[in-house]
Formats: sequence, C-alpha cells, structure tokens
Amino acid sequence: MNLAKFTRILRQALLLPVIALLLAAAALYLQIRSTNDTVGIIQLTDTRIAQASLVAKLIVDEESGLRGYETTGDERFLQPFTDAGNRLPVEFEKLQNLTEGDPQQRFNVEDLRNEHQTWRDAFALPITALVKAGGRSNDVNLNLYGKSLMDQVRQDIDSIKARAETRRQERIAEWHRQVRNLIEALIVVALGMGILIGLFMRSRLHAVSSAYRSSLEILSRRAEEIYQSEQQLRTTLDSIGDGVITCDIDGRIQMINPVACDLTGWPANEAVDRPLDEVFRIVSELTREPMEDPVVKVKRLKAAVGATNHTILIRKDSTELLIADSGAPVRDQTGETVGIVLVFRDITLERRTQEALVANEKLAVAGRLAATIAHEIHNPLDSVSNLLYLMKNSVSAEESAQFIDMAERELTRVTQISRAILGLYRESRAPVPVDLKVILEEILLLTEHRLNELDVNVRTDLRGPVVVDAFPAELRQVFTNLISNAAEAATVGGHEIHISVLPVAADIDSSGQKQPSGARIIIADNGPGVSPEDTPHLFQAFFTTKGEQGTGLGLWVSRGIVHKLGGTIDLTSETQGSGHGTTVTVFLAEKPTINTNIAGAIPGLA
Repeated sequence: MNLAKFTRILRQALLLPVIALLLAAAALYLQIRSTNDTVGIIQLTDTRIAQASLVAKLIVDEESGLRGYETTGDERFLQPFTDAGNRLPVEFEKLQNLTEGDPQQRFNVEDLRNEHQTWRDAFALPITALVKAGGRSNDVNLNLYGKSLMDQVRQDIDSIKARAETRRQERIAEWHRQVRNLIEALIVVALGMGILIGLFMRSRLHAVSSAYRSSLEILSRRAEEIYQSEQQLRTTLDSIGDGVITCDIDGRIQMINPVACDLTGWPANEAVDRPLDEVFRIVSELTREPMEDPVVKVKRLKAAVGATNHTILIRKDSTELLIADSGAPVRDQTGETVGIVLVFRDITLERRTQEALVANEKLAVAGRLAATIAHEIHNPLDSVSNLLYLMKNSVSAEESAQFIDMAERELTRVTQISRAILGLYRESRAPVPVDLKVILEEILLLTEHRLNELDVNVRTDLRGPVVVDAFPAELRQVFTNLISNAAEAATVGGHEIHISVLPVAADIDSSGQKQPSGARIIIADNGPGVSPEDTPHLFQAFFTTKGEQGTGLGLWVSRGIVHKLGGTIDLTSETQGSGHGTTVTVFLAEKPTINTNIAGAIPGLA
C-alpha cells in the first residue's frame, strides 16, 4: 500500500463518522426543534390559564367589594370593586391576545367579556347607585338576577380554563410522544450509524492491517538487509589497512576500527563517545604546533578534506607516528552534515623508505660522476707532475716560466672541478639566489669528459644572468640527471643535445591562472625518442627504459625537486621523421613558495 492510498483510507475513516454524526445531529435538531415548539405551546397554554385565573380573581374581587359595599354602605368596601374594574379591561385585552390561533377560545373570551359587562351594567352599577342614594339593596329578585349573571360569568371562566387545560394536556401528550419518538430515533440512528461505521471501519482496518503486515514483512527484510550490510561494512572496516574513525556532528567518536585503535593506542570501548581531539591528537611535523581538528575543518569547509602532509599523531602512550589523514562529511537525505568520517594511515616507514630512495639516487648520481671527476682531476694532475719533472731537469728560464704557466692553468682547472664537486651536495637550509647559467656551466664542466667519450656535441643558449631562488645542490642533481639522460639518448641518435635558458615574465595562462615570473630551461636531444606507450610512465618511480643500466628514480626524484620549488617539468618526445628526439622543459619561479619536504612534493610519497 502506497502512502496516497493509506492517506485516503485515513481520510475516509475520519470523515465517515463525522458525516454520520452531522446527519444524526441534524435529525436530532429537527426533533428538538419540534419538541421546543410543543413546549412553547404548552407554555402559552399555561399563560392563558394564568391570565384567565387572574381575570377570575379580579372579577371575584370586584364582586366581593360590591357585596361589602351593598351590606355596609361604607364606601371603603367599594375600593376593591373600583380597582378591579379599572384593571379588568386591560387584563381582558391580554387574555384576548393570548387566544390568537384558537377561534373557539377567542369566542369564549368575547362571551366572557360581554357577560361581565352585562353583570356590571345591569346589576353592579345600579346597586352601587341605589346604595349611594340611600335605598335598600336587599331585594331578593334583584340579587338573584345579579347572581345569575355572575354564575354565567363564572361558567364562561370555567369554560375558558377547561378548554385551556384540555389543550395543555393534549400538548403535554404530544410532547411526550415527540420525546419518545426522539429517543427511538436516536436509538435507531445510533444503532444504524454504529453498524455502518463498524462495518466500514472493519473493512478499512482490514486493509490497513494487511498493509501493515506487508510493511512489517518489507521492513523485516530491509532490516535484515541493513544488518547484513552493516555487518559487511563493519567487517570491511575491520579488515582494511587504514584507520577509520566516525564522529557525530559534535565531534564525539561513534565508531573506531581496530587499525585506528592500534594507531592511536586507544581501545575501542574507551575511545567511543570521547571527543575526537582527545583520542586523535595531531601536531605539525615542522612546527610541533597542534593542527586544526579535522571535525572543525570539515564543518568549516563543508566538504571533504584531502590528505595532509607533515602530520604527527601522538598516541595514548605519548609515542609518535607520522601519518597521512583525510576527512569527509557524512550527510543525511537533505544534504545536511550529520557526522564526519576520518581516514588515516601510518606513513613513518614509507617516508623513511622514500627518503632512503632519494638519498640512494643522490649516491647514484655521485657514483656516475665519480669516474668522470677522477679522470678530469687525474689528467691535470698528470700534466702538473710531468711539468714538474721537466722543470727539475735543466731547462732554460724561458721554458721554466712556460712550464709554470701551463701547470698553473691545469691547477686552476682542478680547482674549478673541486668547487663544482663541493657545490654538488652542499645543501642550504633556505632557498638562495641561484644563477642558472653558472650552474649549467659547472655541470657541463664536470660532465665534459663523459660527453666527449659519448661523442655528444653540446649546443648552449645560456642567457645570463638568469637568477631564481632555489637550493643549488638540488638543482645540480636535477640538471645532471636531465643532461645525462639526454646525452645517453643522443648517442643512439644524432649525437647532439641543445641546452637553453630563457627568462619568463609574469603572465596569465590559458586557464586564467596567474603565471609568476621565472625561468624556462629546455634540454633537448636528437635521439630516437620515447615510445608513446612509455611516455606516461617516465616520471613513475622505478620505471626505466635503460634496462639494467637505470634505477628508474632519476626523473621521479627530479620532478619531486622541481615541484618542491613550485615549478613544473614536462617531457615531449617524437619517434618519427627527421624531428625525432626528446625535449624536457623545466619552469622555475623567480620567487617560489617552497615545500620543504621533497617527499611531500612527489605524488605518492606523502
């Protein structure tokens, strides 16, 4: 059952009882209204009876006052007669108005009024006048006549009351019947509505019950699937080699896998529900200052945070590990961040291995130069020894001076070579201004003998001075590698390499990024070139096209050094046609932002 159908059932279940109650209320209202009308008629009848009784009382008062005056002759007894006589016209009028809708009763009231007026005119007023005149009022016939008139008045009053009472009883009976009908109607409506609502609700509840059972089955299956998925995920997290910690939005740890427990030194039962910065304590490798909490950083950036370098994790026992870590937000269905997941790994051994590889490559470069340097130094020293030997024998002063000049030139060459050797691995702690022309000339001096052996012709376009901030020893290592590779490639091809240095002004590149000022160094050979299949792998560690003669580290380390100096290194190669060969282009910024760790600048090292 979908949500729309379930909503429709709920709406029906709500509206049907409401409609039924409204219908019952309407029927009840009509019955009550009819009953109220009957009660109103009863009340009107009671009013008529009361008004007739009031008229009867006034007539009795009038008759009593007349009798008292007739007997005593004292006008004080005549006061009730006078008062009643003054009020009766008004009360007769009220009684007349209460007979609207009942012609018979109206006729009776008119008859009563006429009979009373006859009694008053034919008997009461003459008796009053007679008594006032001093006459005798004990005439039997006269009094019998007055009595007969009053009896007629009383008969009319009784007739009015009797008819009103009869009407009242009829209305009361009608009211009882209506009440009985109302009760019976309520019982019938209640039973009917109850049965109807019961049957309808039974069908709706049956549909809801079926849907509920189906939903329970679906939820049960989904719960089982979620449980299996959770178990699979937990097993995966427990099995992977990286540490994983998940936190809620407040930075409290919710889950920590065994690798993370081992790396942090915190057992899972102690770490859960603790603040992340209490378990995952990290400081900068360079400054030893506490680093920003990954939870705070992810919440601030509202995005995944990539792996960071130079991070030291302080374990629970205060020992330290060098790690690479990254964090990402956990979002709900609305896209709101509800938690953070942190992934980190121990790179201490990896860093040491990589640093060892870099050091080994430096030794390899030194080894390759050792033979050339020894030969370059040995030849001038041999020349000096021979010249000294000749000078020991009898030579003229002119020949001796010539030999001394020759020996001095050879010693100067040895001095230049030794200075270049010292500069090759003299590391400075901070970047210093470096003239690229001077460095390239020193490297060509050191490799001159090797280039001659390979029969490689070097053409240079060294515009100087071209100065950038860098580490001289590392630049010498880069350019020694690149020139050696070019010379070895040229040996197989056209035996020629070309080296040029060009200053570059600040500019905006094609992507809209600002390009700083600096220098572009181009080393090109006319060798056979590198195949397109091998070109994408040239800067990968341990990849070489030289077979057993290469280590596969030269270009890899060179790129790391160039990237560390904020520069770029690109290689293009052509294997077809007359333009075959390989060109390496290096760009170095004049004032670079230095990454002080070579490993951090090489992809895959940090």
